[in-house]
Amino acid sequence: MTTAYDLFSRRGVRAVGVDSIIAEAGVAKMTFYRHFPSKDDLVLAFLDRREQLWTKAWLESAVARRAVAPRERLLAIFDVFDEWFHQSDFEGCSFINVLLETYEPDHPVREASVAYLANIRVFLRGLAKAAGAARPDDLARKWHILMKGSIVAAGEGDRLAAQRAQAVARLLLDSELTGKTRVRHA
Repeated sequence: MTTAYDLFSRRGVRAVGVDSIIAEAGVAKMTFYRHFPSKDDLVLAFLDRREQLWTKAWLESAVARRAVAPRERLLAIFDVFDEWFHQSDFEGCSFINVLLETYEPDHPVREASVAYLANIRVFLRGLAKAAGAARPDDLARKWHILMKGSIVAAGEGDRLAAQRAQAVARLLLDSELTGKTRVRHA
């Protein structure tokens, strides 16, 4: 699992074959298949581990350490991302990568990626509600778009993407939390 986690994080799930994982991990093929009957089972375990390590242990914890007030916690996400984007081993978001690598809409791996991304929005919705947003789900979805967009931009090489996203996020918060501009959705 440790070897698969590292390879999938750095190279993506489609680019890494089971034989590569087995060879790098130094385990027998039969041992591997006893634990993971298919590559999809391994990818699902990887995504679950990614949520524990990336979403819970890293992102949510780092945001909580940086700020107390919900509004400031929302903004702190981009401070955490800024540090991440400047790391030499920045690998992007595995949930986004797996989602884009898996084309079949009802594939279990794609569905898992969608679910893990939705779990991030649950975290954001809680912060938006605590910050006093009139429509916390709407704000959480907008915030998540900024987050995902900044990750993709950083993947393109824009190491200032988190700072740029945070500038837009401040405008969004001013609009959403002070009621200056209310955009109605159909």
